Amino acid sequence: MSTEEERPTHSGFVALIGAPNAGKSTLVNQLVGAKVSIVTHKVQTTRAIVRGIATHKNAQIVFVDTPGIFKPKRRLDTAMVTTAWGGAKDADVILVLIDAERGIRDDADAMLDRVADAGQPKILILNKVDRVKPETLLALSEAANARVEFKRTFMVSALNGSGCKDLLDYLAETLPVGPWYYPEDQISDLPMRQLAAEITREKLYLRLHQELPYSSHVETEKWEEKKDGSVRIEQVIYVERDSQKKIVLGHKGETIRSIGQSARKDIGDILEQKVHLFLFVKVRENWGNDPERYREMGLEFPH
Repeated sequence: MSTEEERPTHSGFVALIGAPNAGKSTLVNQLVGAKVSIVTHKVQTTRAIVRGIATHKNAQIVFVDTPGIFKPKRRLDTAMVTTAWGGAKDADVILVLIDAERGIRDDADAMLDRVADAGQPKILILNKVDRVKPETLLALSEAANARVEFKRTFMVSALNGSGCKDLLDYLAETLPVGPWYYPEDQISDLPMRQLAAEITREKLYLRLHQELPYSSHVETEKWEEKKDGSVRIEQVIYVERDSQKKIVLGHKGETIRSIGQSARKDIGDILEQKVHLFLFVKVRENWGNDPERYREMGLEFPH
């Protein structure tokens, strides 16, 4: 009998909970080793739950990257926060991510109060530790552990990967014994059309994060596999006003061209094939109150 057969496989769902911009998406991408969740300067960019799948040793770890936990102001905010807590409820383990630079205040403070009642094992992750003095980290860890019963505390840098292997080792050992949920080479259970739309939305925000409101949305409308092995993708960027459409297009179309080039490169890297990407901008007024759009994003429409 080979050693592979002797070692049981482990698998499970691990939810990441954190305040906006704490680095959840960056951490998922670092742990999975590929881009599955969008990362921007703009808070609250992860709208629906994105699952990234890491295969480590004999374990399959399915990361549920939830929207940031914050005080909701609009209908879209409420849907996102409800989705975040829903994602945590179904997980085997909850990773609670705190930005070590910002510490425990505002959204992070409220999050600790709420997560204390969750029944699953909880692990504290202090992120951005490369920017904080050791004594500050120690005080932060003690303060958080005094409020919530954490099984373990890990200090990581999601950006450069330090501490991430230790976290993966720990999860691989502690997740339940069981069969894997996904094929070994799969990195996300988000359909590729949606993942491609998320990548374009990331590029949109990176380029226009000051000028563009949250109420822009990207949909992949056409996906055609060509005979030469390349893929032709058509996407529509929806905005709420004509003035926003002008911003996205830019002078002589240069802004949308630049967004398209960056998105095409990232989508091509993930698909490992040549991508022909065509972007269109359409105005759809008040889409933030349209239940159909919420369903497309994997969110519950708040009544």
